[in-house]
Amino acid sequence: MTKLLITGKSGRMGQTLIEATELNPQSELGGTHDAGEDLNSAFDGVDAAIDFTVHSFTKSVVEAALASNTPLVIGTTGHTDEEKAIISKAAETLPIVFASNFSVGVNTLFWLTRKAAGILGNDRFDIEVVEMHHHHKIDAPSGTARTLLEILNEETNTSYEDDVAHGRVGNIGARPSKEIGMHTLRGGDVVGDHTVMFAADGERVELTHKASSRMTFASGAVQAAVWLQDKPAGLYDMQDVLGLK
Repeated sequence: MTKLLITGKSGRMGQTLIEATELNPQSELGGTHDAGEDLNSAFDGVDAAIDFTVHSFTKSVVEAALASNTPLVIGTTGHTDEEKAIISKAAETLPIVFASNFSVGVNTLFWLTRKAAGILGNDRFDIEVVEMHHHHKIDAPSGTARTLLEILNEETNTSYEDDVAHGRVGNIGARPSKEIGMHTLRGGDVVGDHTVMFAADGERVELTHKASSRMTFASGAVQAAVWLQDKPAGLYDMQDVLGLK
């Protein structure tokens, strides 16, 4: 039985992660942590930790994981380059699963997007990405949308900095051939919707995933934590966990 530490226990995702831990027959709750509590002691006696709090807390979580030699699952998004470097450095010592989305369905969307982009390309098809989340979400575009864009950039030989257009306004002229549109919507209690659209003259292909429960992400994160138990140090993602690579 894998004993898990869940950080951010009072948050919506923290509560869902606790429930997912208790529902998984291979895991049990080994500890919890919340703001104001001692983090290092929370790592005592656990087999892995799952953090879905905020990216600014990542450095502290990584340091505590390194001090206790505890495998780590990181599901927060919006990290700075410096924070990503901290995670990568820690993965030289610890096994870490770091992913923008832990849903099995979303990771299937990643796989399908790569296949579709490789087949359709961006010579004839215009590519657009649309994501929507609840009004509490603080980063935009979502981490999942960023992963989709990274996949599209890799498959179409484009770059995030030069070829991704975040919305459009004003008299902008004709759409550049290599451009990838990124559109972020916020409102209500939407858990997470993502669509990748390939549009050409006479036809359109759309790949869509809609999440209606945070449990889809939480159960995947718990699965990842259990999967980590026999893995060597390294930086993994949910594609590794699901065997999609």
